Amino acid sequence: MQDAGSQALAEALRSSFVIVKIAMATLVVVIFAAGFFTVGPQEKAVILRFGKPQGDGQKMLLGAGLHWSLPYPIDEVIRIPITEIQKVSSTVGWYLTTPEQELAGTEAPAGPSLNPQIDGYVVTADRNIIHTRATVSYHIDDPRTAIFNFAGGTNQIFNLAGVSNAVQNAANEALILTAARFNVDDILTRDIAGFQDAVSQRVSELAEREHLGVAIDQVQVQSVAPRQLKDVFAMVTTARQNRDKLINDALSEQNRIASQAGAAAASITNAAESARTRYVTAIESDATAFNELLPKYTGNPNLFAQLELAKAMTQILTNVQDKIFLPQRADGKPRELRLQLNREPPQPKSAANP
Repeated sequence: MQDAGSQALAEALRSSFVIVKIAMATLVVVIFAAGFFTVGPQEKAVILRFGKPQGDGQKMLLGAGLHWSLPYPIDEVIRIPITEIQKVSSTVGWYLTTPEQELAGTEAPAGPSLNPQIDGYVVTADRNIIHTRATVSYHIDDPRTAIFNFAGGTNQIFNLAGVSNAVQNAANEALILTAARFNVDDILTRDIAGFQDAVSQRVSELAEREHLGVAIDQVQVQSVAPRQLKDVFAMVTTARQNRDKLINDALSEQNRIASQAGAAAASITNAAESARTRYVTAIESDATAFNELLPKYTGNPNLFAQLELAKAMTQILTNVQDKIFLPQRADGKPRELRLQLNREPPQPKSAANP
């Protein structure tokens, strides 16, 4: 009986050991298979082994594809979206509103005055108060810098929420500092784009100075006057619009008068230039003709005078029926021509020609 019991116990133990071995092998396979993970095409990944990143430099950043790591808590995989656009809004400078009101496009009614405990605002260069907020769009440009801050030879881990908070703090600081350098009229009406560009530049400078590892894609700034002074600012805006309209109308009238005067001046100038050209051309033509006739006159003045006189008389007597020309006698005495002219007899009248 003892031999049979011992044999049964031994067989049971052997079966148990086989089951344990199979379970352990299965567990090892499961643990090994659980270590596989995939990195997307728009991501980078870092493996932390007991909190320490594996690899140096660019080798610590795992690209898209299938990778393997030890199970948690030995290894921890941190995925970093390198191309995904992140957005964060400033938390200073805007009056109290809830996310539900933002989505619905509504807001709580303005009280009689600002409440510093719940209403944010900024002070402008001319010591006015306005509400302003910035929405920053960014993406992670340097994953190693965004996740790890190498200071003093030790690695301090920062998650993506920490990066977002850092960008948000940069936006808050940029709004307060930039608003203190602009007048209220410039921020609200005159130089809205300039104020937004200045805030964007300041956020980028802070992100670079603090080594946040992000690239600022866009900064949108919204600024409004205090709601308690809405009517007053509306009156100022209306007065400014009327002033601008009057100035624009005056400039348009100025341009119209200047254009008309310029056209008239150009017409007068062109007419004078044409007259000058014709006058100069006529004088040059007369001078050319005189220079051509001068040698002929110098060679024989009397003959030249007679020829010119004959030519002139031909033009003068063009419509004369009979022409008689009496040149001067050789002895210098005048010639005498006597003509007896009778009147033409009148034609008899007829019935057809009364």
